[in-house]
Amino acid sequence: MSGKKSKYGIPVGVVAALLYAAIVLCTSPSHAAMSFAKKGCLDCHKKFVTQYLGMKDVHPVVKEQKCEECHLRHGIVPKLLLKESGNALCLKCHPKDKIGMNKANVHSALKNGSCTLCHSPHASQSARLLKGDGNQVCYQCHKKELFEKKVVHQALSRDGCKACHVAHSSDQKNLLAQAEPKLCLSCHDSKGAGFKKAHGGYPVEKARCTVCHNPHSSEKPKLLKGSVHDPVQSASCDGCHNAPAADNPFGVTQKGSELCYQCHDATKLKMGGSVEHAPFSGGDCLSCHNPHTSEFSKLTVRDGNALCIGCHKEKGAGMTAPHAAVTTGKGCLSCHKPHAAGKKLLVAQGADLCYGCHAKVKESQSMSDVHFPFAEGDCTSCHNPHGSNIHGMVKARMDTVCYGCHSDKESAFKKNHTHAPVLNGNCVACHAPHASAQGALLKAPADDLCAKCHAKLMEQETGGSNHAPFKRKNCLGCHDSHASNTPGMLAKKQEALCLSCHLDIEKGLKGKGSKHAPLMNGGECTKCHNPHKSKLNRLLLAPSPDLCLTCHKQIKEKMGKETPHQPAQKDCTTCHRPHFSAEGSLLAEPVRTTCSECHDLKSEQFGKDHLNINPDGINCVSCHNPHASKDSKFFKDTLHPPFAARTCDDCHIVEKR
Repeated sequence: MSGKKSKYGIPVGVVAALLYAAIVLCTSPSHAAMSFAKKGCLDCHKKFVTQYLGMKDVHPVVKEQKCEECHLRHGIVPKLLLKESGNALCLKCHPKDKIGMNKANVHSALKNGSCTLCHSPHASQSARLLKGDGNQVCYQCHKKELFEKKVVHQALSRDGCKACHVAHSSDQKNLLAQAEPKLCLSCHDSKGAGFKKAHGGYPVEKARCTVCHNPHSSEKPKLLKGSVHDPVQSASCDGCHNAPAADNPFGVTQKGSELCYQCHDATKLKMGGSVEHAPFSGGDCLSCHNPHTSEFSKLTVRDGNALCIGCHKEKGAGMTAPHAAVTTGKGCLSCHKPHAAGKKLLVAQGADLCYGCHAKVKESQSMSDVHFPFAEGDCTSCHNPHGSNIHGMVKARMDTVCYGCHSDKESAFKKNHTHAPVLNGNCVACHAPHASAQGALLKAPADDLCAKCHAKLMEQETGGSNHAPFKRKNCLGCHDSHASNTPGMLAKKQEALCLSCHLDIEKGLKGKGSKHAPLMNGGECTKCHNPHKSKLNRLLLAPSPDLCLTCHKQIKEKMGKETPHQPAQKDCTTCHRPHFSAEGSLLAEPVRTTCSECHDLKSEQFGKDHLNINPDGINCVSCHNPHASKDSKFFKDTLHPPFAARTCDDCHIVEKR
């Protein structure tokens, strides 16, 4: 037992013993009896039993509790997991040919994979697992009111939709059980005296009944459609057709519009219009009208705008900004005549047509500044009269429309810095499209317009300083309202813009001496000053010396590590001018004069420290650092050894004076 060991360091004999014990335990009768019992679906879905299994018609797979015929098992977390999507699951048991999907016309619900629109997949109180009795299932998709008008077809009342229609598919259109008129004649006796009298003796049994009759319900007697031609209403078919006994009884007595003009006066239909609608001028009345009956007014073959869109298909495209006159009320006929009128069949010409609805817009023509197209009544130069995908029914993006006339502005506004409304093509953010009491068609005075977007910025600083143009709200004194190649959308480059007001600085910069670098490098005034407002005097961005040290980083670093000169630590302008100076390094005065403001050059100590050299000949900064130094006397970092040892006479001849 103490011999060989496994790779885990356990003796091989011990491993063998353990394996033997495991085999014995697993094969023992008591262990073999231990197993997991498989639960059925209904052990958890108890509500399902109450809800479905007591119904009149239960799906066979549900009745047999074969849930996994359709569903995948899901475990603890409940989730609907069907084995197939759509109709594919149903078609495993109900083959396509048996439910008629191979026929010419298939019910749209079935074709689109929506069996469960009509059938309950588990159980129902109605036969064939239908979700309702009779017509109720059909009314889920088909508007109930269309089938329950004043006069209802007896077959529909008695037997419901299935009297004439097949549920799944048919070789006939509209899922009819038989073709017209055979289907109708299965109930209606075409040989009866009443039938013949009602149809003027014409052999209508050979024609489609639904040409004149609504097969479901109608507001008119005999199920005639909503709009009925007078000859049909009075059974005077021979007013248009050949005699009932003729070889061709349904042939017409006149061709085209000549038949219609027997009753309808063409001149009255034109109503004085000089431009005729193409079908009307071509005598093609039937392109718009049904000669017998229609469910739509004036015997039209389609309702409302659908009639016009039948030919003018491009006008039927959906739009995000549709014209209300087109989509509501009389639709196309709000603006157009159906037979004849003036140009483009319009009921009125130019802006007069628009002002019929937009009277308030017309009133704005009395304003002082009127947009030229609006003044001329040329609404369509900017608007699409039918609708648009741009707000306000504008023909294209706003700037594109504006550039159509203001072509010079398109290139003028394409600069490095563009005002957001211009960049977004939103000209009407600032300009009124029709008329304004302000110049340049502005919606409001310029400063009020700016405040709409920049209100927070335009709040003046109390207790600080405000730039004079900013205080006067004269934004356009400095900024271009559209675009600029200068940052901040400035009207000019910064140096030219600022110096156009600050003439004293401009004059000083032209003189001799030293100039502040930001002013000489393109007039970067805003490196030190806020162009609008500041909590500090002179619109400064920060107090001195912090402001100066943002650029003079070496001096800042030196002052941080070494002993700073008190004036430099307090305020740079103690010694320096901010813009220009006749002295070097922007000093306010010559070096000696500047230093003498604090140091008494005539004192005994000063003379002793400087070997009694005449102060007039001393340049202080030759030896001293004016900002900071490690030395208590502010000597520069690198010193000549004799000078550092204060032995000037090693090199110089000292004369007493």
